[in-house]
Amino acid sequence: MSEKKVVVITGVSRGLGRAMMTEFAASGHVVAGCSRSEKSLAEIRAKLGTPHLFSALDVCDLKRVESWAAEVSQKVGVPDLVVNNAALINRSAPLWELSGEEFSDVIDVNIKGVFNVIHAFLPAMLRKEKGVIVNFSSGWGRSTSPEVAPYCATKWAIEGLTQALAQELPDGLAAVPLNPGIIDTEMLRSCFGDGADSYPKPEAWAKRAVPFLLSLNAGHNGQSLSVPGAALD
Repeated sequence: MSEKKVVVITGVSRGLGRAMMTEFAASGHVVAGCSRSEKSLAEIRAKLGTPHLFSALDVCDLKRVESWAAEVSQKVGVPDLVVNNAALINRSAPLWELSGEEFSDVIDVNIKGVFNVIHAFLPAMLRKEKGVIVNFSSGWGRSTSPEVAPYCATKWAIEGLTQALAQELPDGLAAVPLNPGIIDTEMLRSCFGDGADSYPKPEAWAKRAVPFLLSLNAGHNGQSLSVPGAALD
């Protein structure tokens, strides 16, 4: 096993977040995860136990995220890897048919939530002079499709935000926008329906993605990457 790392993951209650959490923990690393679902987190705590730390919070709440970051640093240590995974997708519809509230919900989680996590965790990583921040982008952060305009907008924003952040970081740290590929998740099924069956399940994807995430280092700073071997179109 590689050196034990402290890994922070947002959105661990389902999909890619849960699959990554399980794989990181099985590989001997310490996971600090968050979700809005206390019920799901209770099940996760019962399964994984210590030294892992799981907290119920909304990434849109900066004060709560800051409190979580302080708790993580105190109880399990400053993270070596932060994975901003939590995201929402809008219901499939032309942009003009979506409400302002629907648009704001996607913006708040997918952009502001990422900012909040970076804002809360990065200062301690800067003091440590080491660490990697991975912000999940998407194929729809590098191309577009109809009826997912708000989601596309947020993932294009993640590409720009992350690469600009990378230009600001000192030596020893990295920020990477990562396209995870196309995976059979609840989010994908909202767009693809039964067509999602032809893509890998999160658990199979995590077997490939987690070693790749662990391999990232300061030399990858600012690179727009994709999980090797993942379905990209």
